[in-house]
Order: sequence, then structure tokens, then C-alpha cells
Amino acid sequence: MSLRLLTKAPSAVAVRPMLAAQRSTASAAVRHMATSAEDKEVSPDSKAQSIIDALPGNSLVSKTGVVTALAGAAAYFISQEIYIFNEESLVLFAFAATFGGIVKSARQPFNEWADGHISKIRSVLEKARVDHKAAVADRIEQVGQMKDVVEVTKALYALSKETAKLEAEAFELKQKTAMSAEVKSVLDSWVRYETSVREREQSKLAAYMIEKIKADLLDPTLQSQILEESITQVEKIAGSKA
Repeated sequence: MSLRLLTKAPSAVAVRPMLAAQRSTASAAVRHMATSAEDKEVSPDSKAQSIIDALPGNSLVSKTGVVTALAGAAAYFISQEIYIFNEESLVLFAFAATFGGIVKSARQPFNEWADGHISKIRSVLEKARVDHKAAVADRIEQVGQMKDVVEVTKALYALSKETAKLEAEAFELKQKTAMSAEVKSVLDSWVRYETSVREREQSKLAAYMIEKIKADLLDPTLQSQILEESITQVEKIAGSKA
């Protein structure tokens, strides 16, 4: 695009032949584009509707106002030689038309992608909100179940006191049982010792008596006395049988 600010000075007069040549070239290019556009089989109604849709504005009146304002501004700039319409302007218009077509064609896919992404984020947020509500409800229910914690704590404290008391009694009984077992063990050891001593004394006494009897049996007087007593007893037995 060639946007030039020209003044009424004599230097502007020197460049007017060049500007006229550029203007004629631009007019020829415009006629060529118009001829090539007419060669295409496009419905005039659809072409007009597409042009109207491409204009900014929400209604036909606003679009007409925009076109009128742009046309007036362009006529003013061109008449005052502030703006020079040349091949650079054609390049600008072609680029603007191409860019507008790309934007228009990509608008719907981009909107669909944006809507899908927004829907995905919304679903994730809704799911997170539902999960959070469920977690809060569960926590409230758990806290509600702990409303009797004071009474339960008191009951557990009383139970722990009773348990400690029973454990103390059980420990005392265990100590008494252990003491009784120890005393019984000592007494049993004493009984075993006395029994062993008595048995040893009895065995000594029996051995002494056996030795004494053996010694007495070796005495001739005792032997004759025993013999006489034996004969007397035999005679008595024989006399009683006769």
C-alpha cells in the first residue's frame, strides 16, 4: 500500500504525472479482476449476500452506513490526493480478502474446538464440584456420628478404670499363687530331706540290728538255748498230734 501525504506545495505537482500513470495501471488491474470475476459462474444474489455478510455491522442499515462512510472517506482522500490508489493497494485488498476468507473459514472449526474445550472444562469442574459435595457430605455424616463422643468417652474411661482394677487384682492373685508355689516347693524339699534322713537312719538301724543278730547267733550259749527251745516246741507239736 502506498499511503502518502501530499501537500499543495510545488513538489506535489512534480509527482502528479507519476501518480496518474500508477492510477491508470490500477484501473486496468481492477478491470481485469472484474472481468475474471465475471467469468466465474456465481449467482449474483449469493455474491451480494456474501459481500453484505462480510461487512461489519449487525443490521443492513449499519452495514450501509459503514459502506457509505468508507466510500466517502476514500473519495475524499483520493480527491485530495492524500491516498494514491496503485498496485500496492490491490495487493493490500487481495491480502485483506484472503485473510478475511481464512478467518471466516476457520471461525466455525475454532468455535467448535473452543466450545468442546469449554464443555470439557465445564464437565471436569462439575465433576469436581460433585465430588467435593460428596466429600463434604461424608465428612458431615462422620462428624454427626461423633456427637455422642463425650458419653462414649466417659463410658470408656469407667471401663478402663474397671479394667485397671481387675488387672491389679489379677496381678495380686498371680503374686500370691507364685508365693504359694514357692512355699510349697520349699516345704516339699524339706519333706523330701526328712524322708531321706529317716530312710537313711532306718537303713542304718536295720543294718545294725542284722549285724547284732548275726553276732548273737555266733554265741554258743544262745545257740544251745535256741536249740532247746526248738526241741521243746517240736515235742509240744508232736504231743498235740498224738
